[in-house]
Amino acid sequence: MSAPLLILLLVLLAYPVGQLLMLSIRNDSGFTLAEYRKLFASPVYVEVLLITLKVSLLTTLFSVLFGYPVAFLISTVVGKRKNRLLYWVLLSFWTSFLVRTFGWVVLLGRNGVINWCLKTLGIIDTPINLLYNLPAVVVGMVHALMPLAALTMLSVMENIDRRLPSAASTLGARPGTAFWRVYFPLSLPGVASGALMVFVTAIGFFITPALLGGRHETMITQLIIDQVMQALNWGFAGAISVLLLVVVLAVFAVYDRMVGLSTMAGGGAAAKPSGGNALMRRAGSAVLAALGSATDALLAPFARRRGAAGQSGGTVLRYAVILLLVFLSAPAFMMIPLSFDSASGLAWPPRGFSLQWYYQVFESPLWMDAIARSMLVGLGTGVLSMLIGTPMAFLLVRGSGRGKAGMLALVLAPMIVPRMILAVGVFYFFARIGLVGSSFGLMLAHTVVAVPYVVITMMAVLRNYDTRLDQAAYSMGASPLATLRRVTLPILSAGMLSSFLFAFATSFDELTIALFTTGGLSTTLPKQFWDETTMQISPVIAAVSTCLFAFITLLISAADRLRRRGLAS
Repeated sequence: MSAPLLILLLVLLAYPVGQLLMLSIRNDSGFTLAEYRKLFASPVYVEVLLITLKVSLLTTLFSVLFGYPVAFLISTVVGKRKNRLLYWVLLSFWTSFLVRTFGWVVLLGRNGVINWCLKTLGIIDTPINLLYNLPAVVVGMVHALMPLAALTMLSVMENIDRRLPSAASTLGARPGTAFWRVYFPLSLPGVASGALMVFVTAIGFFITPALLGGRHETMITQLIIDQVMQALNWGFAGAISVLLLVVVLAVFAVYDRMVGLSTMAGGGAAAKPSGGNALMRRAGSAVLAALGSATDALLAPFARRRGAAGQSGGTVLRYAVILLLVFLSAPAFMMIPLSFDSASGLAWPPRGFSLQWYYQVFESPLWMDAIARSMLVGLGTGVLSMLIGTPMAFLLVRGSGRGKAGMLALVLAPMIVPRMILAVGVFYFFARIGLVGSSFGLMLAHTVVAVPYVVITMMAVLRNYDTRLDQAAYSMGASPLATLRRVTLPILSAGMLSSFLFAFATSFDELTIALFTTGGLSTTLPKQFWDETTMQISPVIAAVSTCLFAFITLLISAADRLRRRGLAS
């Protein structure tokens, strides 16, 4: 059951990444470390590495800080309220990075929404520069990765026993103390997991820094692109990639030792035991006690006016989450009115109404070919990911043995390896076997990054599947194959279709691999979007963004409904 995934990851992950390692330490004369000496000899490359780490750490801090209340509220509510909140987070999570980043160009530009509002209110007389600096990059990256942090933390928070804070309250603890002394320590594995996923994604990011940052915000992945696409220096690109991979693997090793990789797939939330220093434990307990007392003191005035600190805290939390959801949704929604603007520039507010930009998109052979190719590759990726990922999910949930932890780490490997390293390695491999520019090659590469989402989704569905239904079929004389075909798969069909849609959305929005492997004039929709954005800023991009947002909205709506149906089956 694991053989297809093993073969896929061996051929399209382990081998390409290994090739990059070999390119960085070998040249025509044999073994060499010249590329690594070059990397650390120049202060420019060291400075870029430090900038990358600074931006990634800031993004991780604020993504977890703002994502925590969102995940906490979703984990505490039930029914339709829970589904609505989760839907908005999922919609932001799956909306194209390009659409969301371009939305910030509209919001922060000199003729954008924020400058217009400030001028209208009389706060400023001339537009201020909000783009192409570090704050713009951090805001854009936090907006892009906060949903990832919230969803990762949510998988752990939902397994926390809600009776424990209530028990603390019955013993005299006030709401702030009960949260910081009881609930927060139990949620720490989710916080660590969310921080890990955000940091790994941020350190390999290039879309937001390239569109919102200046030359002082150059990330290490942008150096890799330049070395491959412009200088054709494979050895130096390999050295940078290996350095990036070493940083990521070191972070994952620390995380696995402290928490365990199982929490990333919604496993147990308990941290691994450690013989930590007693002084550090007492210091941590004192900090949590101080935070609890401070929170209770802040809630005290509300409690006197509203009747109960718990109710006032819940009200503050709800309003805070609403503001955060507006923050997540606003950039994409700003594209909609601008896509109907009759003017040729992207200035706020829109002037007039016109469909000319949509006509330009649907009458352009480049855009239509890109849409068709993205649809074809996305469908193929979804099917392959389902065929490969579903058996592995069965094995991880229902199988037994000591190798499950290793297999889970293997499944998560495409999420561990930064996307840029995978893209460069696959590009080099495809160039040698003639798959650059082919839809089939792109489909295979996208399957590598989509499979983990299928496996994790199906594992969640299978954990809620009542195996007694299969046993009842066996007791009535059904064979294992007949049980699978007539009982198991029909019940799991909604969850399987949901995971297929998630895999399709992953492929449809993928840019990094497409940036290297598409080749020629035949490209994908994200690659065409990227090319247009880097060449000129026009309302055509707003029209494409609106179409993409509408398409992903429909897709995620269907996937979310199917996911809920699958979990309820």
